[in-house]
Amino acid sequence: MKSLLFTCMLVPWLAAASARKSDQDSQLIVGSLPGRELNGYFSDPLNSRRARRAVSLADEPDDSPVSEGGDASDLPTCLLCVCLTGSVYCEEVSPDMTSVPTLPKETAYLYARFNKIKKISTKDFAGILTLKRIDLTGNLISEIEDGAFSKLALLESLSLAENRLVKLPMLPAKLTSFNANNNFLKTRGVKANAFKKLTKLTHLYLADNQLEAVPQIPDSVQILHLQNNNITEVNVDTFCRSNDTYLRPSLNEVRLDGNPVVLSKNPDSFTCMKVLPSGRYR
Repeated sequence: MKSLLFTCMLVPWLAAASARKSDQDSQLIVGSLPGRELNGYFSDPLNSRRARRAVSLADEPDDSPVSEGGDASDLPTCLLCVCLTGSVYCEEVSPDMTSVPTLPKETAYLYARFNKIKKISTKDFAGILTLKRIDLTGNLISEIEDGAFSKLALLESLSLAENRLVKLPMLPAKLTSFNANNNFLKTRGVKANAFKKLTKLTHLYLADNQLEAVPQIPDSVQILHLQNNNITEVNVDTFCRSNDTYLRPSLNEVRLDGNPVVLSKNPDSFTCMKVLPSGRYR
């Protein structure tokens, strides 16, 4: 009798236990059994969370701020600047960029405008022979070492506008456009033959300086800006020559406005030109 009673009590308990186990098995998720491997996945929840966290941290960008007072030279160029194929854009860089950054070897175009670069040295562009354009507008450049640009055989466009230059460096022979507007250039800081050998130069901008005379201008120049200087005189040899047959058909824009010179005092000074300069005539 007792055996029968025990059996009757045991059967429901075993059925309930079996149901609970079945229910637990039906809720199993891959990786949910601690300390075991299920279907090829590690199942320890703690290890799984650690692994997922490690992956997510590795994928997240490092947004930690650069400490104040740092210098851009301490960081990789393409972290500070936008580097595209052959082009580097470093404009208004923070932290302050006080020198030319190290450039990728294939750089052809450099735009490093509106920074705090103070000096250009010969090593800044050494070995970057692919450069075609350099724009350093709006920096604090007051010194350029001799030869800093002269070995850049492919350089066609150079802008040093809005800096603090008092003299010009030697320029590469293939230059087609040169901009030195808004500096502190005087005639003694511009060598007499500074542009003479630039036979491909078409655009020359020297406005808003302190030049006392017009420098020698190559025949290839088409656009010449000399406004807002201290030029006091032009003569027959400034743009033309004593030879009556000499012509300047390419020179189609000359700006001399904002200078003390009275252009009408020497009317023969422009006979070789197809347009008269803008400026003061009385």
